[in-house]
Amino acid sequence: MDLRLAGIVRESIVDGPGIRFTIFCQGCPHNCEGCHNMQTHDFNGGTMTSQEKILNAIDENPLLQGVTFSGGEPFSQADALAELAVKLKERNLNIYSYSGWTFEQLMEKAKKEEGVRKLLENIDVLIDGPFILKERDLSLLFRGSRNQRLIDVPQSLEKGQAVEKIL
Repeated sequence: MDLRLAGIVRESIVDGPGIRFTIFCQGCPHNCEGCHNMQTHDFNGGTMTSQEKILNAIDENPLLQGVTFSGGEPFSQADALAELAVKLKERNLNIYSYSGWTFEQLMEKAKKEEGVRKLLENIDVLIDGPFILKERDLSLLFRGSRNQRLIDVPQSLEKGQAVEKIL
């Protein structure tokens, strides 16, 4: 299943811990004021890219510790990213994902959308919630505004409620 991407960063140290491969998804319904990735909002923009091409690029770098799904809105392409996440887990890579939806909103969506459920089941950490310009804080680790949380997804799914990750 192909993905519509705005771009990739082959080695990032700002989108999660360690050296990461960051995938910027194209398309976002949130349109947050002050978003630093405005070019990713158009659902018809970007380029279609095969999972195979992405996996080959990831496999080229043995130093990668994980992969981050960023945006745009990754959960707008939940089916394809869930499929990719399963293959990344087979490579023993941890997965971080950003979303403008909260964990609670995604759990509601997961009741009706299998791809959302499967993607959540294969993410280690979710950075959730919309970017809120009035709550912007450049001192936060991996987040842009104070309302956003780092969610330990496996623990949260087990407990049935958001469990924040302590780094």
